[in-house]
Amino acid sequence: MELLLSLLLILMVPSINAQWPPSPGYYPSHRFRTMRFYDGFRNLWGPQHMRIDQNTLTIWLDSSSGSGFKSVRPFRSGYFGASIKLQPGYTAGVITSFYLSNNEAHPGFHDEVDIEFLGTTFGKPYTLQTNVYIRGSGDGRIIGREMKFHLWFDPTQDFHHYAILWSPKDIIFFVDDVPIRRYPRKSDATFPLRPMWLYGSIWDASSWATEDGKYKADYHYQPFVGWYTNFKASGCSAYAPARCRPVSASPYPSGGLSRRQYWAMRWVQRYHLVYDYCKDPKREHSLTPECYL
Repeated sequence: MELLLSLLLILMVPSINAQWPPSPGYYPSHRFRTMRFYDGFRNLWGPQHMRIDQNTLTIWLDSSSGSGFKSVRPFRSGYFGASIKLQPGYTAGVITSFYLSNNEAHPGFHDEVDIEFLGTTFGKPYTLQTNVYIRGSGDGRIIGREMKFHLWFDPTQDFHHYAILWSPKDIIFFVDDVPIRRYPRKSDATFPLRPMWLYGSIWDASSWATEDGKYKADYHYQPFVGWYTNFKASGCSAYAPARCRPVSASPYPSGGLSRRQYWAMRWVQRYHLVYDYCKDPKREHSLTPECYL
């Protein structure tokens, strides 16, 4: 009965979209312990632009450098999350990120799963970009699989939890435990299978980050700051035995998403999705066959 009522609310009362998505009914972030930053991560670059205070990490970008961090171990599946707060005001050209990658192990032919906040101008919302790269592209180009969202809250006002669930079956992106995107494993050729490390960074991507590079980073507004806390990284490391059981973001032992989680994801995609690479007529979709598999 509860499930039926939730579905009726979504279908019959469109005005419910005014604020928050329907409850997903399950909160995977509560299943995984929070780790101290230095128990799981190390600075990768820009150490002078990184500070830890009571397990809150602050990293910043100015005209001299940005900063980035990396997990101490690679994973082959898992749940990866952090609570993040963004800087208000003019942040055009600036990327604040949290992502999985094996670029250092496989330069030019790497896999990557991204959560990226694209900087913005005064009065415009942040764009949350999710992206998946599979073994580079094979022809010298990096083929992205971007889905972009404008969130149902202001990410500069408080910390919100952003997470990636990477399992052998799918990749699921979460915001405050609400699934916003599911990327299924439709074929081995379109799914990351090699171990990846977990990263975060803040850096200048003026050439493309804000409205395709129309607005650049303006260092009159420096420093540009990102705050991270509540770090979670739990799953099968690359060094774990083959029998290691992948973690799940579902109430079901078999994994996947529940009906309520799917309904919440559909709500987000109906009201807050602003770009889907599979629906972009300018894209060469022979390079992204998963759109039609």
